[in-house]
Amino acid sequence: MVSKTIDIEVAYAKRDEQVILKQSVAADATIEEALRESDLLERFPEIDLSVNKVGIFGKLCKLDSKLRAGDRIEVYRALIADPKEARRKRANEVKTAIK
Repeated sequence: MVSKTIDIEVAYAKRDEQVILKQSVAADATIEEALRESDLLERFPEIDLSVNKVGIFGKLCKLDSKLRAGDRIEVYRALIADPKEARRKRANEVKTAIK
């Protein structure tokens, strides 16, 4: 019996490098299984699936979420700065410059 497969993508972006890998996985594969089958974890050893969040097309998902054909798994990095704090800082700089 031939097992069915689906085509998906796995994406990861660093400040200086972005990677999107195309791969085929079993039709009942989970996000974690697909990530482990890809070479992404070997290529980027800083990825820790117990720490890094993952999602499909920008929507956070759990590692045991089942995949569908055409899904793009995204591995997210921690933010370097809090976006709200960065906006507040820029606004204060503008106010200071205007005075």
